[in-house]
Amino acid sequence: MKIGILGTGHIGTTLTQRLSAAGHDVKVANSRGPETIGPEVLASGGRAVQASEAVIDVDVVILSVPLHRLPQLAPLLAGVPSGTVVIDTSTYYPQRDGRIEAIEAGQVESLWVIDRLGRPVVKAWNAIGSHSFAAKDKPAGGTGRIAIPVAADDDQDRAVGMAFVEDIGFDAFDAGPLAQSWRQQPGAPCYCTDLTLDEMPEQWAAADARRSPTRRDLAVAAIQERVGDATTNPDAEYGVRLNRALLI
Repeated sequence: MKIGILGTGHIGTTLTQRLSAAGHDVKVANSRGPETIGPEVLASGGRAVQASEAVIDVDVVILSVPLHRLPQLAPLLAGVPSGTVVIDTSTYYPQRDGRIEAIEAGQVESLWVIDRLGRPVVKAWNAIGSHSFAAKDKPAGGTGRIAIPVAADDDQDRAVGMAFVEDIGFDAFDAGPLAQSWRQQPGAPCYCTDLTLDEMPEQWAAADARRSPTRRDLAVAAIQERVGDATTNPDAEYGVRLNRALLI
């Protein structure tokens, strides 16, 4: 398929590399211009372009930018055909994204995104840490293969997201409609705990909307105590161990 990716952070970089290697035609852009996209991002065949070009003549657009920046992309997406699937990888952390009033009032984050973009989205790749995503892919049928939840209101759009997950070394878990996508956000048992497909259904169902914010904030506080701030990532396996201890 023809894919446009907006964002070259850890997740956007891995998506560009893996989807290109899987045979997809991938264009990638960031906010600083194609000349700032390093060769490692393009090593599997992705092409660096301007953001305006990344969303032209593609089957799928993947948004891999911080949540608070998503509303800025609405004008860019306004001319994208309605049949183009838009996949959002963002994660909501109050400490990073500031007070987003509708979310603080209890609105599901993915529905807030739809309101701001003016079009439906698929939620995928937000519930796996960047290191696990980059380093723990396995062939289909591999023991201990990590599962990634994919939510969308449209069944066909969700199927596209799930197929991409499978293409790049993970098992896709059908997480249903976006109203339930809070179950794959920080504080929920399936968030960054590297669950297998056998483990995922029980932990997805066990998510508690009342307790998730408290658990999310406990994890952030523990990381801050260890590394000194709210934005630096801890060592790769510490984050998984911490989330398993607090969330499951």
